[in-house]
Amino acid sequence: MDFTAATADQVLAIRVNAGIDELATHERFAAATPDMVEAIVEGIGQFAAGEWAPLNRIGDKEGAVLANGTVSLPDGFAAAYQAYVEQGWNAIAGPVEHGGQGLPFTLAANVLENLGSANMAFSLLPMLTVGAIESLHHHGSPAQQALYLPRLISGEWSGTMNLTEPQAGSDVGALRTTATPRGDGTWSIKGTKIFITWGEHDLSGNVIHLVLARTPGAPAGTRGISLFLVPKYHVNADGSLGARNDLRCAGLEHKLGIMASPTCVMSFGDNDECIGELVGHENEGLKAMFTMMNSARINVGSQGVQIAERALQQARRYARDRVQSARAGAASREPVAIVEHPDVRRMLLRMRALTEGARALLYYTAGMVDRGALGVAGAQARADCLVPMIKAWGTDVGCEVASLGVQIHGGMGFVEETGAAQHYRDARIAPIYEGTNGIQAADLVTRKLGYEGGEVLTSLFADVAADCGDAPQLQALAQDCIEVARWMGEASIDDKLAGSVPFCTMASVAVAGWQLQRQVRDGAGGEQKAVVARYFDQHIAAEVRGQKALAMAGADLLYALDAEALAG
Repeated sequence: MDFTAATADQVLAIRVNAGIDELATHERFAAATPDMVEAIVEGIGQFAAGEWAPLNRIGDKEGAVLANGTVSLPDGFAAAYQAYVEQGWNAIAGPVEHGGQGLPFTLAANVLENLGSANMAFSLLPMLTVGAIESLHHHGSPAQQALYLPRLISGEWSGTMNLTEPQAGSDVGALRTTATPRGDGTWSIKGTKIFITWGEHDLSGNVIHLVLARTPGAPAGTRGISLFLVPKYHVNADGSLGARNDLRCAGLEHKLGIMASPTCVMSFGDNDECIGELVGHENEGLKAMFTMMNSARINVGSQGVQIAERALQQARRYARDRVQSARAGAASREPVAIVEHPDVRRMLLRMRALTEGARALLYYTAGMVDRGALGVAGAQARADCLVPMIKAWGTDVGCEVASLGVQIHGGMGFVEETGAAQHYRDARIAPIYEGTNGIQAADLVTRKLGYEGGEVLTSLFADVAADCGDAPQLQALAQDCIEVARWMGEASIDDKLAGSVPFCTMASVAVAGWQLQRQVRDGAGGEQKAVVARYFDQHIAAEVRGQKALAMAGADLLYALDAEALAG
């Protein structure tokens, strides 16, 4: 279960795919020099391997525990989190005026990639805090920013996102939590939220909940949702903590994986004394929350890379060490390490190509986010189109690679003691939360496809086709994507949605493969990278081209059976 950060491949992706050197030519990111980048990537890699990775199995076995209203974590978690805060890792991309280092989002994404590969469940704590920082930085009042941001940026306090309710899962507009004016500028919050990641714990000094609620007389649906800042402990004007707010963790979910991440049922206002502050304007809460969710969706896509890297490392070690059977057709009948068998090599090379392709897509997306923040023409629109790709395909990659890792272990992979099963269990949540992958695909074809009359996406695919080098399957896949995009531009909404998942996969693979080809041209990855990219083109891109027919099949067959026949 040893873990070593993939530092060299991360530096390559940050340099080539995110274009960190070009970002550093802008005054805002001038501190992101090559030396600084390497120091951050190497430093967080060593920290994650030394401090967080050893807790991964402990957290899985013992999990988070709720007792007397308090959630506690196994021994070692508090010290590891405190070390994370003291070393300043949470502040990498935070605004300078509130104590952050002001470095590119790309480098903050690298911090979370390494932490998540070391310990995915634990890394959800800072990931949600990063999202809360984004939301308050863009939508909070100056007073809220001054009081809360320095402590969230340092990691002294943590943040959460409170959207989901028992009757309102993906349909956020159906929420029932209420916010009633108290007459002094604050609001009385009342309701129940579920699936609240790290909603209660004992690692940070305060938990700052961002809660979606409905004010009196608000319009129905999503148009009537507002966002509120609701702290676990009231905060005095000088930043010191006051009494506990009227909120509690009513229960912890019993889950398939990420056992060390407390997934809480949160109850607000049991005694009608839960006090919150409005963030931004009334009825504009979803806009403020989506600022948080966009960041979170990229970082959840990164979780696919994280778990894939961890599963790949473990599978490699097992394939080298496990001796089983002679190689077919070999003169010697002596058993060999299973890495010598063709099918194991196929699985290992596929795992590596998927992992490195998803990483390349992750940092290309992060680099576009940074360019959007700098106001570079067209960058934000392209970043918006890439977000559903990295979230959906990145997390699909995590599940597939973790599953292949179990397969390489054979029967021992199905046995918990080897640890391969934990990666498989942990990975499965990522395609679900922060908007299911079906929702990501729907977003791509219903919203992002229409950007600038479809030109944002088609120009992306044109770039892939023109710049993918000696990769014939990728070039053809890019042309397929253009054809599907144009077809969808004229299709009915049902036909678009019926083909949305295959199209999202096609688009993601095309962009990821292109970014791998860019790494090959850079040369730093050597012959290994060239082989990985060639496999990606000849196997993964070739395979995904077959989804073109599915993307354009339409919805008629899906409705050939009525609801009772299909689901009765």
